[in-house]
Amino acid sequence: MLALLDIKGCTVSIDAMGCQTEIAETILQQSGDYLLAVKGNQPKLFEAVRQALAPLAATPLCAATMTLDKAHGRIDGREYHIMAAGELAAQFPHWEQLRSIGVAISYRIEKREKITIEQRYYISSKALTRDEFARSVRGHWAIENSLHWVLDVTMGEDDCPIYRGDAAEILACIRHMGLNMLRAETSRKASIRRKQRLQE
Repeated sequence: MLALLDIKGCTVSIDAMGCQTEIAETILQQSGDYLLAVKGNQPKLFEAVRQALAPLAATPLCAATMTLDKAHGRIDGREYHIMAAGELAAQFPHWEQLRSIGVAISYRIEKREKITIEQRYYISSKALTRDEFARSVRGHWAIENSLHWVLDVTMGEDDCPIYRGDAAEILACIRHMGLNMLRAETSRKASIRRKQRLQE
């Protein structure tokens, strides 16, 4: 898929599922930069990144650097920390051009003052500033949330009982392909749901 895109000069952000050296290399070969989420599927890398960022992640909240949203009776806050990869680049040489690591911290305060904190870790081939890192992560999640909403509302993705193994991944690909085909159909003005009904 990446081979078909013109990503020269772009920063390509991908979820933890795409945190693979082959994908990073493909992006770099096409003169792009990678920003990859790191989770348990890369246990050694994840733990090294988490430990390196622990002092920054533990700093007290700062209203000046936080992004706050108030909606639906709750407050959502986000804070971003980024630093040079330093010794991690030598420790993980198979991650080509590893230049920076970052953490995005999400806070949610519910009506009854229940606080939820989530930390997401990233690696990048670009020497990102804090603002660049924040913009890239926010942009990625805005697209993810929008796409998930459309897939759920029009194709019932959340109601699908198949969620394990290859079958779930294949179905997700089919849904994405179907959605792209419906969006590409411009001969008449209609919502995605209406276009689906017309195809039945």
